[in-house]
Amino acid sequence: MAYEQKDNTGSLFKNERREKDTHAHARGSALIDGVEYWVDAWTNTDRNGNRYQSLKFKRKDEQHSAAQPAQAQSYAAAKGGAAADLDDEIPF
Repeated sequence: MAYEQKDNTGSLFKNERREKDTHAHARGSALIDGVEYWVDAWTNTDRNGNRYQSLKFKRKDEQHSAAQPAQAQSYAAAKGGAAADLDDEIPF
């Protein structure tokens, strides 16, 4: 039986690929109101010495849909598809 994320829950795991201070300390995912998100978390310290977590959420479908048009265009151009047909100046 596969794990099924319950609505309004999430999970974070230690970021084993962290190489710079700007990289998240932990990464994971969440399901909020039926929408899937990637979650990044940083452990910080405020001016009083109290530790807290700072979170960043990014919709999973935004990452895919934002990259897809550029990839689709470059693939079409490489294969002589629709993007390559736009240049009517080619003499052959």
